[in-house]
Amino acid sequence: MTAQLQPAYQSLQFNQLLEIVKQLGASERKNLLLFLLGHKPEKEDHTLTHFASEPALAQDWLTETEDEAWQNL
Repeated sequence: MTAQLQPAYQSLQFNQLLEIVKQLGASERKNLLLFLLGHKPEKEDHTLTHFASEPALAQDWLTETEDEAWQNL
């Protein structure tokens, strides 16, 4: 007879869980979010990457130099 392992449940406070999530890398956070939302994409979904990248790209794009470079196009 094979013994089945039972999951060990530990009570966590919200702040404890938040500290654990803060330690995750960006990819792990994305996977956690998708899991919590019940998202099961058939192929890789770049939507979250797009939204996460936008503020970083805006730092480079929203400058006077960029505006001058694009003004004649």
